[in-house]
Amino acid sequence: MSQTPVIDMWAPIVPSREIMAHAADHFPEPQLGYLRVFFKQSAPSADAFRELAQSMASDDATILKSLDDAGIAMTLITGFDEATTGGTTFITNESVAAIADRHPDRFIPFAGVDIMRGAAAVRDVERWIRLRRFRGLSLRPFMTGLAADDRRYYPFYEKCVELNVPVSIHASANWTTCRPSDLGHPHHFDVVACDFPELKLILSHAGYPWVLEACLLAWKHPNVYLELAAHRPRYFTTPGAGWEPLLQYGQTTIQDKILYGTGAFLIGRTPAELVSEMRAVPLRAAVMDKWLYGNAARLLGIGNQ
Repeated sequence: MSQTPVIDMWAPIVPSREIMAHAADHFPEPQLGYLRVFFKQSAPSADAFRELAQSMASDDATILKSLDDAGIAMTLITGFDEATTGGTTFITNESVAAIADRHPDRFIPFAGVDIMRGAAAVRDVERWIRLRRFRGLSLRPFMTGLAADDRRYYPFYEKCVELNVPVSIHASANWTTCRPSDLGHPHHFDVVACDFPELKLILSHAGYPWVLEACLLAWKHPNVYLELAAHRPRYFTTPGAGWEPLLQYGQTTIQDKILYGTGAFLIGRTPAELVSEMRAVPLRAAVMDKWLYGNAARLLGIGNQ
């Protein structure tokens, strides 16, 4: 019997030549801690990332094969633009659009935006979504330095409600050494969901380590979803790891609100390895199908165009 295909709801980067060419020279200094934690660099630096990015650059065929090997039908990739507060635009929307335009049936492009640019940035979001067929907006409060309920985000939420597209937002601890992890705490998103009940809000990384609070938000708010990327599924069942609420509520009250994402670029594991770990998590078959494909397809309208 064939396996359920996967919609990877947070790659979030694939090493296309366009993406890596720009990223190699634009690693944001506040994110150096990520190189230490995830890439095991004892003395993280932009120069070290430049060499890594250049070595990772791949042609489209190699990238698509990695998705095929994992059974991934579509994968979400995104721009990251926090130039005002992060010092540079890490991943340009233009580089994301390049590979998404070549393979529109395989990639789900989300736009990055520098919210500190105000109304001009809101217009940019509309352009990327209306004219370039991007499917949503991604935001990282830890790179902006503003919690998600700061009013400077609100024009962007309003625009996404108007355009009927989701916002994927970092909702977890962060590995910078200059931005507090509280910026990703679920209590901020509770305020946002109360103020924008129609907003499709994806809490990236499932609010970890505040998983119980995140699960309760997904239960409370009809349009709040939890995405699991950048965590190894093999640890979801490890006692004391903190995922117990996800396994409890994710199979019952919020089984329609869970989205799987690999976070393969960040973790440094192949998509195939991560998807294999996910399929090994002891979920009921019907729930696994929802987590891997059904919930994301419904949220994004895949198959209904």
